[in-house]
Amino acid sequence: MPYTPKYPNLMRPLRIGGVTLNHRIASAPMGFPDITHDGCITSGMTAFYELRARGGASIVTVSEAMTHVTGRTHGRVIDLTNPDVIASLTNTARAIRRHGAIASIELNHGGKSQEMDASGDAKIGSDDAKSSINEMSVKFIREIVRSFGDGAALCKRAGFDMITIHGGHGWLIHQFLSPEMNHRTDEYGGSPENNARIAIEIIDAVRRAVGRGFPIEFRMSAVGGYDLEYAIAFAKLIERKIDLLHVSAGFGEDDFSVTHPSMFAPHGVNVHYAAAIKRAVTVPVATVGALNDPEKMEEIIASGQADIVCLARALLADNDLPKKVVQNRDDEIRYCLRCFVCHAERMLTQTRICSVNPIIGREEEFLHSEHLTFPNTPTVERDINRRVLVVGGGPAGLTAALHAARRGFAVTLCERGASLGGALLAERGIDFKQASIDFVRTMETRLSREGVSIRLGVEVTPELVRLAHPDALIVAVGAEPIIPTIPGIDGKNVIIASKLPDEMQNVGNIVAVLGGGLVGCETAVHLKNLRRSVTIVEMGEQFASDANPRHRPILMRELRNVEQHTRTRAIEVTKAGLRCTDMYGMEVMIPANTIIVAAGQRPRRDTADSLRGLVANTSFIGDCVSARNIREATFRGYHAALDL
Repeated sequence: MPYTPKYPNLMRPLRIGGVTLNHRIASAPMGFPDITHDGCITSGMTAFYELRARGGASIVTVSEAMTHVTGRTHGRVIDLTNPDVIASLTNTARAIRRHGAIASIELNHGGKSQEMDASGDAKIGSDDAKSSINEMSVKFIREIVRSFGDGAALCKRAGFDMITIHGGHGWLIHQFLSPEMNHRTDEYGGSPENNARIAIEIIDAVRRAVGRGFPIEFRMSAVGGYDLEYAIAFAKLIERKIDLLHVSAGFGEDDFSVTHPSMFAPHGVNVHYAAAIKRAVTVPVATVGALNDPEKMEEIIASGQADIVCLARALLADNDLPKKVVQNRDDEIRYCLRCFVCHAERMLTQTRICSVNPIIGREEEFLHSEHLTFPNTPTVERDINRRVLVVGGGPAGLTAALHAARRGFAVTLCERGASLGGALLAERGIDFKQASIDFVRTMETRLSREGVSIRLGVEVTPELVRLAHPDALIVAVGAEPIIPTIPGIDGKNVIIASKLPDEMQNVGNIVAVLGGGLVGCETAVHLKNLRRSVTIVEMGEQFASDANPRHRPILMRELRNVEQHTRTRAIEVTKAGLRCTDMYGMEVMIPANTIIVAAGQRPRRDTADSLRGLVANTSFIGDCVSARNIREATFRGYHAALDL
């Protein structure tokens, strides 16, 4: 049958400078913390970028490479001033290019936000951060400009096909562009044209280094330290000097949720900035920001809002997303939850993980271990005579069943409920948690295509296991809600949080949420969005203590207009609401006509323990071991399948 792309505009080739993109889906710059102390790329980092190339991205951009010793943006970055970096640059460019992707690298300087003190004329990193760029000498500015040219020449020699200049997100170039930051009165400040001078000089230095025809991408923030009109004027100044204008948004850490839109923001929330700038310039424009739905991406390209869509977290969640779109397999896409686990883990442990993609952080092992290769390749031996029984259809069981089937086992998955999804089913109907339900739908599709036998409404007992006599047993029976033992908790005005989607018609207009953990807080946001009056009651000292440090501040902002009580204990549910005692032992009455119980989860250990000792090869995974989160569930499910 002839190939007909489902998303024809997204699949159209595009000429950028002297290279041609196979389609319009690119991998946005994403840093990876696995870098040596002296700024060289490790083999693990190379694998991180190679995985995106193998997954079909048209451009894969390596991030971030500092061009000057004063330009460090994070604890560890690629150091283009280190002569020994050339080998690792070359290996990374080759790894990207061998899969047909365009290898790009992002050049940057941290400016006031850099993480090491400079010396001499370089006042960057001083205590008076806001005045740092204003104190830089012209001589030092020109030294930094030259460093971008030197870095570009090195990267071209290493085999990169494109250079990306980072002029946004609050780093050095952006600081000069911003009238809020730039108070200089010389040729590098005082007017929009002077503020743009360093950006133009850097572009010119890079062009001299790489020559005509070599594509240069400039990454800018459409807002942040200036407005959109100002950004459009700047774009017009540089459009004839570059080959691609990458339009992002936000000014550094203070605008984190602008640069990295959270689950509470619409997908493609920043696309209108790219569209406005594209109307004003002739150079191709790329857009970025919480994009992952191919229908949305197709509409962006077809309507002329942008020429390229850049994906970052979406390609952590599913590194094969572009390939699946190309092959019309978009119903198999694993969508990003926008949970910020990837960002938080980098902050906490300097590693990279993903809630729904267990190979993130171990890409090198995935790429080079024979038993992890994709199915239907000569290295995979399919042994359908070995039977695996998976008990439980939550994220742990779904993941284990999928990867056991992909390794060639005959898999049966039994779920006692009427639907797959486990704890994720509690997020049905919550608009900002739709990706969790999409995950279940995608997994169900993939399980069906891998030939997994799914049996719903089946409670697995020891007798059933003995009768089935599987070669391996994977137990993922999940957890159950903790119900506080207080008077009235069984009343008709009480709803368990996990049952909320089925009970929404019974929710009144004044709600008390009992439990201020992550589930309770997100439930409160959902009900607030539905125009309920909501109060949260939490025994501990703070709300959402189980949320990761990137998601929690954004979640707390969403709890505006929600009444909050910490260090408060519920003692009785009444028809009038929730009776509590505060930290001083004083009684507090929380008026409510509906009580939502979100007091946590307890592992179903008794059920799990009843299945012990029946099959020699038995694994226990997910919430039945410890009630935690989807990342732990998918991670353990994946490895349980690999351990078979």
